[in-house]
Amino acid sequence: MRLALFASVALFAAGSLGQEKKIQRSDLPAAVEDTVAAESRGAVIRGFSMENENGQTYYEAEMTVNGRNRDVLIDKSGAVVEVEQQVPFESLPASVREGLQAKAGKGKILKVESITKHDRLVAYEAKIVTGTKKSEVQVGPDGKPLDHEE
Repeated sequence: MRLALFASVALFAAGSLGQEKKIQRSDLPAAVEDTVAAESRGAVIRGFSMENENGQTYYEAEMTVNGRNRDVLIDKSGAVVEVEQQVPFESLPASVREGLQAKAGKGKILKVESITKHDRLVAYEAKIVTGTKKSEVQVGPDGKPLDHEE
């Protein structure tokens, strides 16, 4: 009983913070569907979600392109707001590799994604594991620390 109550409270709290909600492709507005069709050419679609942030509704299409994850965030008008795309660590400029490794410290870098907002590369984000703890670190396109997380 206690566990069920805790789960219900946790779900309610998560929902009120603007967490994403899984949806079906058929739930996408027409403008978003058009963008998804264009952005997903040659990709395997893994799923869709919807979230409200600061009074705005966004849709996310999660896909795999050439074996790498690619997540596209789209506003309700169909405009691409953000793209997170997995990139091989070895393909990054040396300054970015060094910056991520410095921020990861003793942690092991599991994967790296580029973050593009409004067609502009703004950051690289690495998923890291230190012991049993997983976390994320970010650096700018030049490998330097960011003033704020993207």
